[in-house]
Amino acid sequence: MTRGPRVARTVPALRRAVAALRKAGGSVALVPTMGALHAGHLALVRAAKKRARRVVVSIFVNPTQFAPNEDFASYPRRFAADLKVLAQAKVDLVWAPSQAVMYPDGFATQIAPAGAAQAGLEDKFRPHFFGGVATVVAKLFTQVGPDVALFGQKDYQQLRVVTQMAADLDLPVAVVGIPTVRERDGLALSSRNAYLSAAERRNAPVLCRVLKQGAARIKGGEPPAQVLSEGAAEIMRAGFTLDYLEARHARTLAPVSSRQDGPIRLLVAARIGKTRLIDNIAV
Repeated sequence: MTRGPRVARTVPALRRAVAALRKAGGSVALVPTMGALHAGHLALVRAAKKRARRVVVSIFVNPTQFAPNEDFASYPRRFAADLKVLAQAKVDLVWAPSQAVMYPDGFATQIAPAGAAQAGLEDKFRPHFFGGVATVVAKLFTQVGPDVALFGQKDYQQLRVVTQMAADLDLPVAVVGIPTVRERDGLALSSRNAYLSAAERRNAPVLCRVLKQGAARIKGGEPPAQVLSEGAAEIMRAGFTLDYLEARHARTLAPVSSRQDGPIRLLVAARIGKTRLIDNIAV
């Protein structure tokens, strides 16, 4: 029988557990998650094991990054199943605080990130989002004190915001982005994929297809504006409502107009039915 990882639910218990891991020898990696774990999360765990001796996975559905009209209440929560998966992955410690532990009565501080957090991408449609993300991730970094933290590149703007936040606040943690894990048909893995109907799931890979084709065309010298316009039309023909399809500088997320403007990242967000999907790809 596989023994499950230790679970900490209070900050003092967490710090005692992390201190014990460090005393046993080696560095510590953190994989922050909101649970409902899938193969993408396990890719982060495997990458963490390559970069540190000990791996901590946090599971916390963060209410401050959800707007009132979003899916906080219905976001999938499968803690028992997640623990079994993490036991099989031989994770050392799970940090699973309650909302009261993370945001106790009187909590009154929030980080307000700028830069990539105000690029006019996710922040345009979810203006509350990156303040909530930056605050909870800063708390996770100070609570766990990891040497390295692993994030998926699927949430690319989030990765840029967290990387900048850690650098700006001189937090002693290396933030590492791990390539997006995909289904065989190209759809980026996401906990929200479970919301898709069968017909929506069949159409969903158009996002990845448009990104890949667009990246190849821009590499070939075609103007990004034309490529994006045609890609947007294809996405909408597949039944999506498009929030954005953009070519941005891969580090700053500033708009670009040609391949010469620097390393480029194509980013997309679109809704099909009740589900909002995001994806991105390097050019």
